[in-house]
Amino acid sequence: MHTPLSYLTIGTQTIRTLICCALILALSLPVRGSNQSEASKPQTSNTIKNVLFIIADDLRANVLGCYGDQFCKTPNIDKLAQSGLLFERAYCQGTSCGPSRRSLMFSRYQGVGKINMGQHFRQNGWYTARVGKIYHMRVPGDIIAGTNGEDIASSWTERFNSPGLEAHTPGDYACLNLNIFTDNLEMRESTKMPNRMFVTVQYDGDGSDQPDYKSANKAIELLRKHQDQPFFLAVGLVRPHYPMVAPREYFEPYPWQEMQLPPQQTDDLSDIPKLGKAKTISSTNPIGKHPDNQKRMWSGYYASVSFMDEQVGKIIDELDKLGLRESTAIVFTSDHGYHLGDHQFWQKSNLHEQVLRVPLVVSAPKLACGTSKAVVELVDIYPTLCALTGLTIPEEVQGTSLMPLLTQNADRIKPGALSFNNGFSLRTQDWHYMRYKDGTRELYDMNADPGEFTNLAQRSSFSPRLQQLEKILRTRLKRVGIQEKNQPTK
Repeated sequence: MHTPLSYLTIGTQTIRTLICCALILALSLPVRGSNQSEASKPQTSNTIKNVLFIIADDLRANVLGCYGDQFCKTPNIDKLAQSGLLFERAYCQGTSCGPSRRSLMFSRYQGVGKINMGQHFRQNGWYTARVGKIYHMRVPGDIIAGTNGEDIASSWTERFNSPGLEAHTPGDYACLNLNIFTDNLEMRESTKMPNRMFVTVQYDGDGSDQPDYKSANKAIELLRKHQDQPFFLAVGLVRPHYPMVAPREYFEPYPWQEMQLPPQQTDDLSDIPKLGKAKTISSTNPIGKHPDNQKRMWSGYYASVSFMDEQVGKIIDELDKLGLRESTAIVFTSDHGYHLGDHQFWQKSNLHEQVLRVPLVVSAPKLACGTSKAVVELVDIYPTLCALTGLTIPEEVQGTSLMPLLTQNADRIKPGALSFNNGFSLRTQDWHYMRYKDGTRELYDMNADPGEFTNLAQRSSFSPRLQQLEKILRTRLKRVGIQEKNQPTK
């Protein structure tokens, strides 16, 4: 068989280059039908007249039963997930409370826009209310003081704080990295104190004095009061954010002796760049000297999650009792995840999977139930709720409506998720690429290495993959208007 001369004049390398460029271009563009101009059009009828938005604090996705944890008891969130669409690959944009919550409320990757989500609903005639922490509040500082934190008043028709004693709650106090156990109310680590993130308190009580219990009760009160008008009700629960305070009954199912610590590997940190490491690490913090107390941290975290889950159940049960479920869209999520000893890391504010990945469940009448493996972002919530309720999506919104996924008309809407901390993260379906301000990088094959133990960025065999992901990252950053200085990669 003879090959035409016109084909022979195109070299094999040229053909490969053209194919590679086409692939990169395809991956860097939104899926057809899910771009912003299409998403800005109202996509539903007026059957959804209410929105219930619930956000937890510092909740990593994989501790929920519906995300695969077989030990932590979260029956109410699990039940909600069964009634809606659970997103397995949902990612935050900011890696701490302030930037993450600001980002999702304005649907901007960084900075703020002219109109936030609550304000948009309010200007369109909806009753909007905040209960608890939606924008950033200092926990425990603003919770103890009962103050508004960085809340934006224009978002709400009404707003309500839910104060509590936090670490000063009478009961069995522990500062686990310092190995302190006492019921004395004096000298407890609290607001702005360096060891406050390792505090647990278990006590004899029904939980009615706790911020999340108060937030759930206030939410129920508002549902009853405003059930006959369109409402956007945002409920911010502060657990499992430290201090991990809950009645004793929530600790009892999680004896510390039965807690399993995250797997560790020798020299795990040797291939993680300096800017990629957490601020709190077992090898440099006293928590590393107390493995039993690391287990107690997990016990306290699980207890706080279960207590928070019960409050979620109370709110949704009331929604059902009032007959509002068939006219209400429910969103449950968290502002970011959390490290509990993974890679010896504690807390948040870095670009690894346990910090970036968040739970996200959308339950809306007559829309999809099940699980989606599509990569989605917290900035997508704002345009999705607009589409669900028939509101026009403001032009400044940078997220993408999840409606193609909720209506099962698409299986993906974007090539990857962007996140920011000392640099940039691009999380695609199969890969996680991080480039820091100093040019250092991390690359993980998330199918072969979901725990992110082997950084492939320095391996020459993965250079083509790095180049591909770098081009996608730069295209995405340019599209959302984020300027960066070109720096040499290391």
